[in-house]
Amino acid sequence: MPRAIDCWVNTNMGDAVPPEFLRRVAEDYFKRSDAMFRSFSPGELLAQMDAAGVEKAILTIASSDPSEQVLAFPKADPERFALSVAVDPRRGLKAVRELDALRRNEPVVLARVTPFMVGGIAPNDYRYFPLYTKCAEWGLPISINTGLPGPPMPGKCQHPLHLDEVCYFLPELVIVMAHGADPWWNVAIRLMIKYANLHLMTSAYAPKYFPPELVQFMNTRGKRKILFASDHPVLDFARCVKEAEELPLREGVLDLFLYENAQRLFFETKERA
Repeated sequence: MPRAIDCWVNTNMGDAVPPEFLRRVAEDYFKRSDAMFRSFSPGELLAQMDAAGVEKAILTIASSDPSEQVLAFPKADPERFALSVAVDPRRGLKAVRELDALRRNEPVVLARVTPFMVGGIAPNDYRYFPLYTKCAEWGLPISINTGLPGPPMPGKCQHPLHLDEVCYFLPELVIVMAHGADPWWNVAIRLMIKYANLHLMTSAYAPKYFPPELVQFMNTRGKRKILFASDHPVLDFARCVKEAEELPLREGVLDLFLYENAQRLFFETKERA
């Protein structure tokens, strides 16, 4: 069984009534609404991770005021659980200060922004830059959703080309495109070739549906650029790992994709302010 780090895992999707757009995507897009809206204890999630060979998981916190339920995971097993924090750039420096306080006290390895969920503001908008500059200063990577969103929401704001000037202006900022880049895969790949600080994670995108150009990139210039993520329980750990094993990847590329690229970006020791 290969080893894996899952860069996008949800633990408490069953704790509240989901918004209409999320119910729609569960029913119409993923066809698994019953399986998606679930919550897990640390023990339950660890058992599922063990069965799929997932050694570490980055858990998503929906805001800078996390529930004790989510914070219980890294307390239960700090070697296997880390945190990512969703940030709304429209809240300006207040959101940045809240993220700073959280990262100082909890094992936060990633900030997240989902443009279609923050008013459709594209990631080259001025409101993102206080967050970008502080993340660059802290050495904290940031993930930004790219590609048309599954929910029936406007998606132009998530075109990868919006990241062109951001990558150019802030080469110290590590950016990870999240949820793939469909239908703009070629643009995303070209940008990753152009910028050393730009990567992509495959959250919510089953490996068997990876386009040929992405697999080709993974086997060549992009072997250190693409990171595994499931968006569990949106997609199941075991399914995603199994489908990844079945990809026509060259020797050594599977481990880079499933484990090593995430280990390098998120878990190697860094000096952070």
